[in-house]
Amino acid sequence: MRAPVLAVGDGALGFWAALREVFPATREQRCWVHKAANVINCLPKSAQPAARRALAEIRDAEDRGHAEVAIGQFRELFGAKYPKAVVKIVDDAEALLAFYDFPAEHWIHLKTTNPIESTFSTVRLRTRVTKGPGSRAAGLAMAYKLLHAAQDRWRAVNGPHLVALVRAGATFHKGQLVERPVGTTKKIRTRAPKKATSTVQEKVAA
Repeated sequence: MRAPVLAVGDGALGFWAALREVFPATREQRCWVHKAANVINCLPKSAQPAARRALAEIRDAEDRGHAEVAIGQFRELFGAKYPKAVVKIVDDAEALLAFYDFPAEHWIHLKTTNPIESTFSTVRLRTRVTKGPGSRAAGLAMAYKLLHAAQDRWRAVNGPHLVALVRAGATFHKGQLVERPVGTTKKIRTRAPKKATSTVQEKVAA
């Protein structure tokens, strides 16, 4: 199996330890949904609305440069009173902003693990109803059939034609292609197909 270019996850230490051991070259992206929740939990209710807006300024910035400026503003606003909340952002800044080094079309998919978690929500719902699958084999079969039926409702990844460029090592700046890998000009399509049929698999490959 080829190493993924980027892995997206929450703060589960076991996942990151395993990733670094098996795929040391894979870059890391922290899930913004989980990170924001952890930061908000460190703040009193009166400060939470302002913190949510400040976090959104970082997460949804125009590019990495603007996001870094927004992190500085977050530190200034909350650093004196709530240092624990600020440390959660500052210490993980590189992992939180890794998605900015990829195509802008993919940013929405890479900011959070929700696309993956939503995919398996139907499996979790069914296993709760049945109070467990009964056996490992039955569980695998049920998960496969549920996912196979659910895939018709999955939305295609944005910019599926860019996945091959990412895998080939292309360089992106501010979400735009700036350097194409040698030997990929003729092999990799640079324009989107008329109909995108890619699903979650392409996100995982990216």
